[in-house]
Amino acid sequence: MQHDAKLSPATLAAQGTGATPMPHRDIVPPIHLATTFERAEDGSLPGGRIYARDASPAYDPAEALLCELEGGARAALFASGMAAASAVLLALKPGARIVAPHDMYWSLRNWMIGFAANWQIALDFYADAAELAALLQRPADLVWVETPANPTWEILDIARAAELAHAAGARLVVDSTVPTPVFTRPLALGADVVMHSATKYLNGHSDVVAGVLVTRAEDDFWARIKTARAAGGAVLGPFEAWLLNRGLRTLFPRVRTAAASALRIAQHFEHHPALLAVLYPGLPSHRGHDIACRQMEGGFGAMLSLRVRGGEDAARRVAGAVKIFRRATSLGSVESLIEHRGPIEGPGTRCPLDLLRLSVGIEDSDDLIADLEQALQQANEP
Repeated sequence: MQHDAKLSPATLAAQGTGATPMPHRDIVPPIHLATTFERAEDGSLPGGRIYARDASPAYDPAEALLCELEGGARAALFASGMAAASAVLLALKPGARIVAPHDMYWSLRNWMIGFAANWQIALDFYADAAELAALLQRPADLVWVETPANPTWEILDIARAAELAHAAGARLVVDSTVPTPVFTRPLALGADVVMHSATKYLNGHSDVVAGVLVTRAEDDFWARIKTARAAGGAVLGPFEAWLLNRGLRTLFPRVRTAAASALRIAQHFEHHPALLAVLYPGLPSHRGHDIACRQMEGGFGAMLSLRVRGGEDAARRVAGAVKIFRRATSLGSVESLIEHRGPIEGPGTRCPLDLLRLSVGIEDSDDLIADLEQALQQANEP
């Protein structure tokens, strides 16, 4: 039985929107492995599907739930977050203009630069809201926003960005991987498409690589995105889709627990003598805090960064001294991760080389604080 639409998003996620598969009424949806579907004698498709690359029933539960959580018209799963973002760019027409942030997911930024050069796409980068407004004094086709922005967690006003984008004739796409629909719903703030690297919080267990797009309107642009997915073959396997749907059912308790710990860690270390700064939008000292309070409802996410006094070598020593945090790339899972981010991004990075990026998991926050304390102390010992 389908749930009443008035139920909270947390309840919808926990019960997978309440849709019960027939005929067995499974509490846990089955894995759909079929790649092709039988036609009727007259050539019609009674099941409504031709081939799994176009529309696999394995995608239905997660796509339906994400539409509910984001308040969108349609959702589409992809083989990765990069595949989802790439489909947006591939939906653009020749001669289009993209406006994107300097500070964003590094791999996507680099891919976007190469794509624009090869496909005769104009690409301009903005550093802040003022630069975005200036760039949108002339027409554009796509405005990309990532907020909070990796790895400094700068905040951009989504509603204002939507106004500027639409006035310039552009669509607004928001990478909402970090806040998730638990804390931010970009479509309700005026965005046209929301993107997630579902590898991160949506799945939440470091065992699936996936991406998703959710659109506010099922329009021609969305049709081109779906064509890019099917024609490019950037589709998710059925088992991975099933694992993603499983992870979504615990999204709210996982993200809320991790965000509460991240806030506590940020508050504890904000004035620590071994640190230059703690970057976290939940702190009143963060320059994007007021905007974050308006557009992030119920929490500020579970990502923060520490700038270590003593520069790159000191940051490397701290990362090497942790015992509970895992030294690994990625974010959004149940285990806490730490990464000395600048050297990972490599030449041309804008990330301060003294910055440690923390993805806070669901461990006890006292244990995580103690681990960072001992690592900072050990790194500063003669």
